[in-house]
Amino acid sequence: MINLLWGDPLPPTRGPKPAMTVEGITGAAIALADTDGLDAVSMQRVAAALSFTKMALYRYVPGKAELVALMTDVAMGLPPDRPRRPWREALMTWALDLYAAFEKHPWLLLSTVGRRELGPNELTWMDHGVRALTESGLNGGQQLDAVLTVVGHVRTVAQQSLSMPGGSTGVTEEHITSALSEVLATQSERFPGLAVAMRSIDGQQNKGLTFGLDVILDGLEVLIKRG
Repeated sequence: MINLLWGDPLPPTRGPKPAMTVEGITGAAIALADTDGLDAVSMQRVAAALSFTKMALYRYVPGKAELVALMTDVAMGLPPDRPRRPWREALMTWALDLYAAFEKHPWLLLSTVGRRELGPNELTWMDHGVRALTESGLNGGQQLDAVLTVVGHVRTVAQQSLSMPGGSTGVTEEHITSALSEVLATQSERFPGLAVAMRSIDGQQNKGLTFGLDVILDGLEVLIKRG
């Protein structure tokens, strides 16, 4: 697994000259996940997409777990190279870039949970997040905790709002607002708090991602100033 993730693929030990590559197999698996979802990825389907047998794939990738790890790291890619900025702006931009990565490949929300091997691209994302805070005054543990808190918020919003290929349909705040409006049209007295809140929205819905990030960053700013 480590060899595959960190750029040192194991060559086939028997048989004819290699007709496939780990990169090609990974790309085919990513295309399948983008279209039909992560659950649709199997060694059999990837082999069929490449016009090879399933057994031929095993000469390059040991199994589905290793394939998903490769897919995850390749699909994450490297974070955009941004100019150096003050910590708050840098961390906000990093968080929005991370959301964009999930938006491009929503199945990453499933493949990046649980105990697993981490690849170089995913660790580079974490490194960039921590580096945004290196001059903030937070210590190393606080920097890591801050990044994990931001990641948690980004993941939560993405899980709610992004449609999964071959799976659930994302629900935006516009959808929720529309559903609430229908109910409150006849039930406002039963839910007075919601009714008042809905009347004061005034086009500010669908801001959950940036609102939550601003709240987290406000908290970090207080912590930093406290010293």
